Amino acid sequence: MSEQKIMLGNEAIARGAYEAGVKVSAAYPGTPSTEISENIVKYPEIYCEWSPNEKVATEVAIGAAISGVRAMASMKHVGVNVASDPLYTISYGGINGGLVLVAADDPGLYSSQNEQDSRMVARAAMVPVLEPSDSQEAKDFTKLAFELSEKYDTPMMVRTTTRIAHSQGIVTLEPRVEVEDKPYSRNPAKFVMMPGNAKGRHVYVEQRLKQMAEDACTLPVNRVEMRDTKIGVITSGIPYQYVREALPDASVLKLGLVHPLPRKLIEEFASKVDTLYVVEELEPVIEEQVKSWGIKAIGKEILTVQGEYSANMLRKAILHQELDIEEPAAVPARPPILCPGCPHRSVFSVMNKLGIHAAGDIGCYTLGAVAPLNVIDTTVCMGASISTLHGMEKAKGRDYIRNWVAMIGDSTFMHTGINSLMNMVYNQSNGTVIIMDNSTTGMTGHQDHAATGKTLMGQEVPAISIYHMCKAMGIEHVVEVDAFDIQTLEKVVKEEVNRDGVSVIITKSPCVLLKTTKTTHKLVVHSDKCKKCGLCLKPGCPALTKAEDGTVKVDATMCNGCGLCAKRCPFGALEQVAL
Repeated sequence: MSEQKIMLGNEAIARGAYEAGVKVSAAYPGTPSTEISENIVKYPEIYCEWSPNEKVATEVAIGAAISGVRAMASMKHVGVNVASDPLYTISYGGINGGLVLVAADDPGLYSSQNEQDSRMVARAAMVPVLEPSDSQEAKDFTKLAFELSEKYDTPMMVRTTTRIAHSQGIVTLEPRVEVEDKPYSRNPAKFVMMPGNAKGRHVYVEQRLKQMAEDACTLPVNRVEMRDTKIGVITSGIPYQYVREALPDASVLKLGLVHPLPRKLIEEFASKVDTLYVVEELEPVIEEQVKSWGIKAIGKEILTVQGEYSANMLRKAILHQELDIEEPAAVPARPPILCPGCPHRSVFSVMNKLGIHAAGDIGCYTLGAVAPLNVIDTTVCMGASISTLHGMEKAKGRDYIRNWVAMIGDSTFMHTGINSLMNMVYNQSNGTVIIMDNSTTGMTGHQDHAATGKTLMGQEVPAISIYHMCKAMGIEHVVEVDAFDIQTLEKVVKEEVNRDGVSVIITKSPCVLLKTTKTTHKLVVHSDKCKKCGLCLKPGCPALTKAEDGTVKVDATMCNGCGLCAKRCPFGALEQVAL
């Protein structure tokens, strides 16, 4: 009997890559895709890496595939934007060994700045898309993606969502297939996408998609489940599970290959049902194409383009059932907050005191936008903080940004901030960039990067120096400061924001949640010295609260002894004591 195991969708994708004989995997961590690589690294047969960004990860996988092995790149949906440059072109070029890009979308914006639909990117790039509905399919579709990639000479996308990535299901394990490397032979017409070559490859891609659409009508992952013909539903991915729960008697066309669509199969299914619905989260990708063929269907007229779906939503929208569900008790709001002892809080407390505005970036430090810190004014995408500050300076002049800085984390700086800083130097900008170096990729679960000195596979390597990188760009004023040395930091910030030219402040202190970060101090409260002024409470550390008498108290179970509150107290009511 085959071994079975309960797996996360992401874990199952990793298992699928292993069973498919993948030899190279590259990724940049991003929720909800991160656990794919964290599970792939458990298979020694696969070389895996954290790349500095998704574009590089995709190009690494492309290089491996061209050389003749099966390769995969994994990322969240906004990472697909970063990877789109090579993705659009390798679609023309095609592959040698199988090439798969895993895109994890985030309906509901659980950890993202938008909820874009990667199927639309894939359609524009003319890249076929498979979409699993559970953990078993996550594994199986990953394997199938490599087979289809090699059969049709195309990169493939496996599109998941947060619900698939982070839900568990039973998966049947199978042995790894050792796929023989494809021989490489020089072929500029295929792999050198200059205009003359690309024109011919575009014709090939159109023919390839047409052939795949015809073949998709008999592809097992596209299946018809005929039941009562009063209602028919075309669906895919996690919405299939909601359809089966809410409409158990309905006939269903479950699509596993969602691009290109099997037109003949869809037309045949539509002809057999009285009323046809298209149920898909986010954009009406399937619905619009179905309607363009003259097939009557109901979709976004009654269903939203925002957020996740549910069985109850479908019952209400399609069956018009008013569900008698008891409202849950009101739960106090729990807004996200920086951890006790977070070095970012210390830096933000200084910025807040000085009345500094910050162009922000993607990371834990985005929380500097909310009360009580109220420092971050803008957040767009990875690396945008530095470019945004540069744009402001060019638009409004040096004096306008004397109370502005760009704030970016170490991993994000390595991702895309480097180019933005280079642009400031090259185009003779003015402004101060604060790189908050906490020695990790904090927001996605503490992954290493090029400046930490350790690879995904655990190899100790020379850490790239952010300081020396900035100096190599020709930036004269680069200052490193302990994130918790608030007096020095305040002095440095005052100096640098008034300096002409580009300057960089690197605030250094490791993330308090790293396994290598040890608590060395504790906080002692001297209530008799407390003046109840609240200065220590301004940074919003959750370990510090008011007692009933108005003095402060420290929750020892939360406090990491960073000493920020003690440094802000002018009366000695809080004391940082070595353990």
